Amino acid sequence: MERGLLTPLKELRRQVFVEIARMAFETDAEDLKDAVESIPYKITPGDRPKYRESIWRERAICSERVRLAMGLSLRPEDAPVHLTSGMRASDIADKYYEPPLMQVIPSACAACAENRYKVTDNCRACVAHPCTAVCPKQCISVATGRAVIDENRCIKCGKCKSVCPYDAIAHLTRPCAEACGVKAIGSDELGRARILADRCVSCGMCMVNCPFGAIADKSQLFQLIRALRRGDSIICELAPAYVGQFGADVTPAKLKAALIELGFEEVYEVALGADMGAAQEAHHYAEEVAAGKQPYMFTSCCPSWAMLIKHYFPETADKLSNTLTPMVATARTIKQKHPSSRVVFIGPCAAKKLEASRRTVRSDVDFVLTFEELSAVFEARGIDPAKVEPAEDFNDATGAGRGYAVAGGVAGAIEKCIKAYYPDTKLCIEHAEGLESCRKMLLLAKAGQKNGCLIEGMACPGGCVAGAGTNIPVARAAQTVKKTVESSREEVPPKQLEEIRLD
Repeated sequence: MERGLLTPLKELRRQVFVEIARMAFETDAEDLKDAVESIPYKITPGDRPKYRESIWRERAICSERVRLAMGLSLRPEDAPVHLTSGMRASDIADKYYEPPLMQVIPSACAACAENRYKVTDNCRACVAHPCTAVCPKQCISVATGRAVIDENRCIKCGKCKSVCPYDAIAHLTRPCAEACGVKAIGSDELGRARILADRCVSCGMCMVNCPFGAIADKSQLFQLIRALRRGDSIICELAPAYVGQFGADVTPAKLKAALIELGFEEVYEVALGADMGAAQEAHHYAEEVAAGKQPYMFTSCCPSWAMLIKHYFPETADKLSNTLTPMVATARTIKQKHPSSRVVFIGPCAAKKLEASRRTVRSDVDFVLTFEELSAVFEARGIDPAKVEPAEDFNDATGAGRGYAVAGGVAGAIEKCIKAYYPDTKLCIEHAEGLESCRKMLLLAKAGQKNGCLIEGMACPGGCVAGAGTNIPVARAAQTVKKTVESSREEVPPKQLEEIRLD
């Protein structure tokens, strides 16, 4: 599905986030139950459905979206569980995501065909009918003026589709399954999509490719806002992909001002942590891989890529860099300077939500919000980032760290550092984007065909700018990041960058 389009589905997701953000800011604890129950009626008022055949089904689906957006799990279909069940326990600042992060809302799923060939109205019942000639199982006949496929005999080879002169045969597939590079989408007993938790790496590509919005991830939107309302000191770290996500006229200084107006104490660039990571991984490559001590090396910043390696290629996991991800490195530095503050990571990525919930990371990153969710918070508070008075500009990260937002950017940043620090070192750079390509790259590495290489993997095709929580088209976002990289005052961090300096 084309990314960045403002579809009715995108609007519907936004409405849910906006209403929850508004409720979290404005509603006292004793009134929360009534406020939550009213949200489905605000989004689908009256008695005429907007998107489904029934207003009751719309509200039932919306209720489940509300639960997920508040960090709660879906309710079972075969037991009476109230909409607000578990809400009191969730109204705390240290609420972390309970797996699974990605969930299918059964009542919203259209039970799409997993793999089916269907003759459409384009069929002209031509005299040649090459579809019948090419079918290895003779399961196509011509009757009542058009070709007919006997699905009981069809082996789904697709030969009929490839030879039809009118493109009259459609290949029907499940969009979420097509987008999943680790084959983590199955079916329940009613033919609806089901996420196989033991295979899923939480990239979120199934969510953004489902045209019914039947897949959604959990959010800490509610908990973060309640902490802001309570007056907690919360510091924001912004992922490098933020540029352009909130409008062409929203400069970094304006976005920083808008975040401070929301109630955040300070705002830092995660690109600072990326600078430290690029420097460290450059040293590791030069001293270990280029020196022949290690056959190859994987970058570590994409959590879905790291999960793919650990779950599917565990024998290669020791080649995964142990450098802290930019999110964690920046958060730890913030906590050192502001030990009594909480940290929220705001970025494009769904998988970062699970990374932050790991026991080794929980003390560093308290909340994770996507750009999509942040846009809803701005709307709920009536803040237009394009119209605020600019604050002081961001910390001075380098172009290397800021380039982490696009596919090839991590490896490119490390390459720049290696050339600056070790100019005589021979380089072999590889990168893969999209889980299917990442799997192929890992197979080649495992087979010994990528020895000597620095290998970057990005779960989302296009890199972080294509993450599940982004707002704008991928190509436009990538171009904006490129301009930001080129305009940075420094191209690479210093060779002995031992820590991030938050000046």
